[in-house]
Amino acid sequence: MRRELMNYFRLIPFSAVMFFLAASDLQAALVDGIKAIVSDKVITYAQVLQFTEPAEIVLRRQYADDPQTFNQKFSQALDDSLEQLVERQLILHDFNNSGYKFPESLLDELVQQRIRERFGGDRITMIKTLQAQGMTVEEFRKQVRDQFIENYMRRNKTGADKIFVSPYKIESYYLAHQDDFKVEDQVKLRMIVLKKDSPDDTNTVAIADEIRQKVKEGATFAEMASVYSQGSQQHEGGDWGWVGRSVLRKELADVAFSLKAGQMSDVIQTPDSVYLMYVEQTRPAHVRPLNDVRDDIEKTLRTQEQARLQKEWIDGLKKKTFIVYY
Repeated sequence: MRRELMNYFRLIPFSAVMFFLAASDLQAALVDGIKAIVSDKVITYAQVLQFTEPAEIVLRRQYADDPQTFNQKFSQALDDSLEQLVERQLILHDFNNSGYKFPESLLDELVQQRIRERFGGDRITMIKTLQAQGMTVEEFRKQVRDQFIENYMRRNKTGADKIFVSPYKIESYYLAHQDDFKVEDQVKLRMIVLKKDSPDDTNTVAIADEIRQKVKEGATFAEMASVYSQGSQQHEGGDWGWVGRSVLRKELADVAFSLKAGQMSDVIQTPDSVYLMYVEQTRPAHVRPLNDVRDDIEKTLRTQEQARLQKEWIDGLKKKTFIVYY
């Protein structure tokens, strides 16, 4: 029945379609072109472009040298934005039909909060910024209202308080996803990094030899690292914690994983730096125990169930609301 209505709607002359739209929606539709109609609300191409703008900026930066991939990604972003705007109108329609009331006092409070967050509390700055974006204060207030309603309805309909993740589900997920919890061979590593002045710098190598000798004579590696290292972990005594091979560059990984617990490396040279490494402990590849990952699994399952409930809710709204795409 719904499909028949949609097909029928497409056959109605454009002027007749406009008859059913509010005046403001009619003007926007005529200027921008319609991308979708949800109940009696129009979503225009300009609205989709505006909604997609933040993603477009990121995509242009990522694919500056690959216009073909940019066009593909941007096209997908436009489709995603349209669907999000459709969902927002569905949710707003459901909010209005459910008899909810939105107090003006709450909206005033939310707008003031947004002004503080985005414009430092300066209303003049807000107005100038909105004008530069082609937006009125009333449109800004409506945007704040709609975003709040959408977030409220999503939480209310599919919130975490509605979801219970049983220990059985956590354990079942853990057993079914063992590969996700595998950990490669690891070493508990400390490292001293000395930067060379040039590839032929021998003075830095000599300093590293002196440091190594001091450690052999009884100085702690951590103490030497905190004094001499130029690496990012200097103030932690060169402590890198537990690391796998993939964390280190190959020439360093090969040495680190050849050492036993309590062993220090020889001086290692690269074109730009000199390294000393000390392995405190070693740990073979293993699967992380359930207790270590229980909270992470619960978050994953909660997120999955929340997404399922949200899709179920949105699909239900789509079935009972008139929608047409262009």
